[in-house]
Amino acid sequence: MEEKEILLAQPRGFCAGVDRAIEIVERALREFGAPIYVRHEIVHNAYVVDDLRVKGAIFIEELDDVPAGNIVIFSAQSISGGK
Repeated sequence: MEEKEILLAQPRGFCAGVDRAIEIVERALREFGAPIYVRHEIVHNAYVVDDLRVKGAIFIEELDDVPAGNIVIFSAQSISGGK
């Protein structure tokens, strides 16, 4: 039987857009402090979302859920191109 070599690829991680979205939330938390409201979860990864929650991000579905005067970050996934 012929011997075969198996190469394991290193995990790539997130795409550049997701990396940037996570960095934006983390930067806002550092600059403005908690809470920072985020419309929709910015990544489909429970570990990342939970980590951001611990740091002070509050994920919301509706803008009415944000108390007046607070900072909101919009997920690119939540913005409609329509009217």
